[in-house]
Amino acid sequence: MSKSPTQIGNHTLSPETLMMHHGYDPALSEGAVKCPNFQTSTFVFESAQQGKDFFNYASGRVTPTHKGAEQSLIYSRFNNPVLEILEGRIAIWDGAEDCLVTGSGMSAIATTLLALSGPGDVVVYSEPVYGGTDTLINSILSQMNIKGVGFSGQDGIEGLQRAVIQAKQLGTVSLVLLETPDNPLNTMIDISECRKICDALKNKNGERTKLVVDNTMSGPIFQKPLQHGADICLYSLTKYIGGHSDVVGGSCSGDKTLLSKIRGFRNILGTTMDPNTAWLIMRSLETLKVRMEASSTSALEVISYLKDHPKVIRVNHPSMLNKETEQYNIYKKQCSGAASTFSFEIIGDEASAFKMLDSMQIAMLAVSLGGTETLIQHPASMTHSSVPEHRRAEIGISDSLIRISIGLEDPKDIIVDLEQALAQI
Repeated sequence: MSKSPTQIGNHTLSPETLMMHHGYDPALSEGAVKCPNFQTSTFVFESAQQGKDFFNYASGRVTPTHKGAEQSLIYSRFNNPVLEILEGRIAIWDGAEDCLVTGSGMSAIATTLLALSGPGDVVVYSEPVYGGTDTLINSILSQMNIKGVGFSGQDGIEGLQRAVIQAKQLGTVSLVLLETPDNPLNTMIDISECRKICDALKNKNGERTKLVVDNTMSGPIFQKPLQHGADICLYSLTKYIGGHSDVVGGSCSGDKTLLSKIRGFRNILGTTMDPNTAWLIMRSLETLKVRMEASSTSALEVISYLKDHPKVIRVNHPSMLNKETEQYNIYKKQCSGAASTFSFEIIGDEASAFKMLDSMQIAMLAVSLGGTETLIQHPASMTHSSVPEHRRAEIGISDSLIRISIGLEDPKDIIVDLEQALAQI
């Protein structure tokens, strides 16, 4: 697929404009305004020699000698026109040289960690981290002799420094993985300061230790990790980018050299996204900015109600940060705004939290976030239940903590729903 212009004269087109056009030429698809869904598993070669050449390009055995050869179509586990257009558009939002998409957010995380780590390596990661990521590091990668050392995001750079010292006693630090803002507490970690620590480390190949940031909680609208020193930016596309709670996907953005290595693992492991899902997510990219801005505005209205409620102890959202704190400084440095997912702690225990959750009438009791509908859930027993209880207590995930993702409903209706549910406890 040919690329549409990224600028007109000296004027550079904005990402929200490019989401409608970039990477697609209607002339190549019978003049269709929208890119068709290339729902095919395999592609026809013009000749046997071309088939041989394409496989040599895809495997890296031969360096392509003509423009576009590296995108030669072979099989949809490797590439597909819809995937390539989607990857190009996500790369624009992230300010990345390249992007690859995967079948889920966890497959993006797993493929990246496997590509960048090997036996004897240590992955240093911030906590809290999504429960699936925690399980991957501590239960799956550990079977491959890849160890994990966590540090509390609330301890910031000092916590990372201590974790690195501990990790170096166990092996070579292959990468540092951050969730910032984290899930579900919205704790901020200074990406550029973490990059400095990574710059001083070497992996077993003598290369600089890589910095990987899971940007799912903020999305590309409000934070761009690559601009602050991250090597890789990860997403669960299931969340804000997909945005309709009807698809599952993931992505990984960064420079071409690093992405080439991760893409090789993706193609062999088979964690590639399917064309239909890619087509749906590409459609969602067209409304990403307006959806995230609208839900963010609604979230602020809901937070304004919750922060003064007598049964709410605290609300974890960047808008609630004290301007005199380091957390606020990091937020202003890295982010242009805050997304609509946050957590709040209520008076009581698990039973109180369950009573409130069971009483909600509009907000849907379900995991995930970033959809058009408001979703609410209990992290300690759901998304982060795989994290050992003592570690949940250490990092602030209590039995009375509730996470909510504000959707596109009228925020006044969500407030009324919260009010009647809180009255039940």
